[in-house]
Amino acid sequence: MTARTTQRPVWPARAATTTMIGAAEADLGRPLEPLWRGFLVYRVLTLIGSVVVVLIRLDQYAQPVVAAVVCAVMVVWTGVSGLAYLGAVPGRRLTQRRGWVALVDVAVTAAVMATTPWVQTQAQLESDAPVMGSFWTSSVVLACALAYGIRGGLGSAVVVSAVLVLTQAQIENEIGDVELLVVVGVTVGYAATVLQRSAKRVREAAAVEAAAAERERLARAVHDGVLQVLGYVKRRAAELDGPARELGVLAGEQEIALRTLLVTGPSSVDANGDRDLAAALRLLATERVSVSAPADPVLLPAHTVDELVAVVSAALANVAVHVGPDAPAWVFLEETGTGIEISVRDEGPGIPDGRLAAAEAESRMGVARSMTGRVLDLGGAIRCETGPGIGAEWIITLPRRGQR
Repeated sequence: MTARTTQRPVWPARAATTTMIGAAEADLGRPLEPLWRGFLVYRVLTLIGSVVVVLIRLDQYAQPVVAAVVCAVMVVWTGVSGLAYLGAVPGRRLTQRRGWVALVDVAVTAAVMATTPWVQTQAQLESDAPVMGSFWTSSVVLACALAYGIRGGLGSAVVVSAVLVLTQAQIENEIGDVELLVVVGVTVGYAATVLQRSAKRVREAAAVEAAAAERERLARAVHDGVLQVLGYVKRRAAELDGPARELGVLAGEQEIALRTLLVTGPSSVDANGDRDLAAALRLLATERVSVSAPADPVLLPAHTVDELVAVVSAALANVAVHVGPDAPAWVFLEETGTGIEISVRDEGPGIPDGRLAAAEAESRMGVARSMTGRVLDLGGAIRCETGPGIGAEWIITLPRRGQR
């Protein structure tokens, strides 16, 4: 008998799909790459046209040798800057390098144009002959617009237009070119800005979708294991007394917290270093703790969110210790006109008069430092409204950034 070797077939459609997905992800990460490649093609074509025009009329120039040297400089700089613009370093480093090259490009282009009165004859200047560089000079406006957006396109257009006007005898004939440079700079800069913003939104949406899919996958796995065990411990402990019953309560709280985490996901940090305070507080919800927060994200610096969550956690811990492990508590988050307000309320017997002052005098970590100190360090305020039979309510207020 002859042994048969089984080979897995290669599916062209699947390979093509994988390639397309990889290309789409690259386009989202660097959305301006097609425009940069188009810019380089445009620059080479304008270079060829500008150099050919000079070489054909070289004998008409006052300084033909200098004109040829200027053309050589244009060719060399186009090659050097083109390699720098194209680059092989992804991410922010490439973006920064392109910005610096674009600024140097403006200086080189202005220098090329500035040689016009020296290279051309008076007759050429009076006849409105093309400046040195001709329409090759317009490419620098595109480069700055892609690198810096509207401000870069408009600023480079102003510089090139100023040099154009200063090097020409017939200023009124350059108005049309100036208008064209300004329009191109603003239009391409606006398009570049819109593309970057759109790509950022798509990346964020893709990240959210991927996170939701991952949470769903984890939820199925966890539901078949950890959640069932916690639920079983909770049910069995409820039938017992003593420490076993307390263990069941803890298991129930962890079950709810884990379910909430799987449904809502963690409060991640965005590109600006902010986190959603509402999402972070919802993770504190248990069978005895109810959390009410706005549906829209309440974005604050990540450190601020961590500190506020720690304060609320300390307040809830006080409820469990001083009122009882089964005592209900409510957490409310509200956005006001001047900032945010968080309240943590219970229905216990209240805090006796002088108890908080005595705790602070004794330097107890709970209220004096863990809660009050954290809030004061953030520039906020905290107070406790309490009384016999009405429970206790901690109210935390924090002004918006820039309104302190």
